Amino acid sequence: MKNIIGLIQEELCGAFKKAGYNEKYAKVALSNRPDLCQYQCNGALAAAKEYHKAPIQIAGEIVEILNDSENFKEITAVKPGFINITLDDAFLADFINKMTVSETFGCDITAEPETVVIDYGGANVAKPLHVGHLRPAIIGESIKRIARYIGHNVIGDVHLGDWGLQIGLIITETRHRNPELPYFDENFEGEYPKEAPFTISDLEEIYPYASAYSKEHPEYKEEAQEATVQLQTGRKGYLALWQHIINVSIKDLKRMYTKLNVEFDLWKKESDAQPYIPDMIKNMKESGYAHIDDGALVVDVKEETDTKEIPPCMILKSNGATLYNTTDLATIVERKKLFNPSKIIYVVDKRQSLYFEQVFRCAKKTKIIDAGTKLIFLGFGTMNGKDGKPFKTRDGGILRLEALLNDIEKQVLEKMKERNMNEEEINETASKIALAAVKYGDLSNQASKDYIFDMERFISFEGNTGPYILYTIVRIKSLLAKVKKENITIDENIPIAPSCSQTGTDVMLSLCKWSDTVHAAYEELAPHKICQFVYELSDAFNKFYHENRIVNNEDITLRNSYIKLSRLVGNVLETATNLLGLEAPERM
Repeated sequence: MKNIIGLIQEELCGAFKKAGYNEKYAKVALSNRPDLCQYQCNGALAAAKEYHKAPIQIAGEIVEILNDSENFKEITAVKPGFINITLDDAFLADFINKMTVSETFGCDITAEPETVVIDYGGANVAKPLHVGHLRPAIIGESIKRIARYIGHNVIGDVHLGDWGLQIGLIITETRHRNPELPYFDENFEGEYPKEAPFTISDLEEIYPYASAYSKEHPEYKEEAQEATVQLQTGRKGYLALWQHIINVSIKDLKRMYTKLNVEFDLWKKESDAQPYIPDMIKNMKESGYAHIDDGALVVDVKEETDTKEIPPCMILKSNGATLYNTTDLATIVERKKLFNPSKIIYVVDKRQSLYFEQVFRCAKKTKIIDAGTKLIFLGFGTMNGKDGKPFKTRDGGILRLEALLNDIEKQVLEKMKERNMNEEEINETASKIALAAVKYGDLSNQASKDYIFDMERFISFEGNTGPYILYTIVRIKSLLAKVKKENITIDENIPIAPSCSQTGTDVMLSLCKWSDTVHAAYEELAPHKICQFVYELSDAFNKFYHENRIVNNEDITLRNSYIKLSRLVGNVLETATNLLGLEAPERM
């Protein structure tokens, strides 16, 4: 289904061609002055240079050709050469009716599906999710959903950190506390216990303690480093203990990600890339890409056009140990082998841009990945408190994500305590509203920008907030429930009528932006564009709702039309909010 701008553009292309001008100048865009017109074409300004005519003269010729078009209520030429367009109400209504019978509401499905891997989440085993994990999880999840909606094959990978010093620290501290466990007996021949010797709560205490202790006791750190090496070289007892750490951690991480309405297709880990490392390094050496620099194995990635210093990408330390660079490059090898993606998107803190620049250049230079595969770094900004600094607890610590979500749920429950709902319903509703408050508050900002986490504003039921969007959807659900309760028959054969009010027209114009918005959100990796759309549509609908009688309209044809338009708005809003990872309750 062609979008509405495409349909308008078709008409203008014909007019430009008929007037003797190149069709390339017939570009149409939303009006930047909606008080004057709905759409505009500025092509006459550019065409004037090629055809040596005044822009207003060219615009006037185009308008004269299109004056009799049934699709335009008004089309005018305005100095210095703008073409202002207002659509005919019947043409607009016809487009809206086509949206109602389209499974995707007129959003085109791509004719060339891509295979895309999205690396998001950023979680580590043995550590609870904190507020810093919020942005990568929900931004990545939204991009995944948007890409799938338009037909791409998308694989979301959490890519857990599970192979570094933190594991060695946990093994070391566990050995200090429980030296009798069989994992530490190199002569043990039996089966290791199936039950882990610790809970997730234990791990959350063990790791910070061991990490802090190692910083003050060099011999302890050396012990942990040695444990890490023994793990990575295959010591059986340590591998069994490492597997317990993973199992306990993943169970808890899945619980938290479910609470966030975030799902991963793959629970791959850094360790999964280890088998690919030896051949990768061998090929780098044999092909002449890697060389020794001060004892370390590196690949030079600096380019002649660089205006800033780009350090070499280190593959092995001087002691032969691997690094994050090594693992991330091997993970690219693995992803190419398993999925052969056309794109790999990394949703990561923007402060890691230099690191990923090195890794991407190294992958391209060493031909780990072919030139046609895009490696994309989507760097997100920080979530800050009202003081403008990274969000912290009152005592300056890093706030656990679960604690943040629970706190917001409590505040939403406080706002809803007078609602006539049973305990189960009000708790479930508050949970959905709280999640919408947090996720919409984050996603409505451009991903790359820092933003202020303002809980009071985010949980408000008014303004550009998640609760306001959910409230609009619930309002439409309530309206449709009333239609059903009162046995009002909706004649599906009667189309939505041309609007007889400005508020109805505004709703239709907002709906028309759906396809363009979704495609732009994917191409630009910009979920905030979906947020802009749902807020504009919600605001337009609420004005329409307040200024028009819908269910109780005495004009049966108009009532039928208004109910169908409301239903379409509800369906589109629910689809859009699903792309953001939000879910509306039945009542609020």
